[in-house]
Amino acid sequence: MVVDIGIHDVTVQNYRDMLCLHVTPAQLHFIETPQQCLRDAEIWKEYRPVGLYADGLLVGFAMYGFFPGEAVTGRLWIDRVLIDEAHQGKGFGTLFMRALIGKLEDEYGKQPIYLSVYQENAGAVHLYEKLGFQFIDELDVNGEHIMKLEMDN
Repeated sequence: MVVDIGIHDVTVQNYRDMLCLHVTPAQLHFIETPQQCLRDAEIWKEYRPVGLYADGLLVGFAMYGFFPGEAVTGRLWIDRVLIDEAHQGKGFGTLFMRALIGKLEDEYGKQPIYLSVYQENAGAVHLYEKLGFQFIDELDVNGEHIMKLEMDN
């Protein structure tokens, strides 16, 4: 059982560790590699790449950020969440999604949170729906379906 979870910024000290994370071969077409994610975060400064830690051990990666140019008032996104293949099936996806939602609420206040997912990624869709995300009949630039979590104000 996990005693302590942490969400920590990607730094010079843990950057190489992030590059070692990988998903199962069947999941490769659902998400970019950590290397690609970190390159994207250098280009789009709105992204905040983070490592997901359980009892001090790196088990996953995610990015989040507020994009002011989207929609009328901007959009807050959780993006590119992955749990390393060696740590899947242990409940970390749910644990860290809940922690990320709380972190975004602390940092940005209560506002809708968006994410995108390929509908054939049944495990991810199930997780997001379990947490209250709903499809909003929009696609992102990659053809992924956008889901939204309404935060109670």
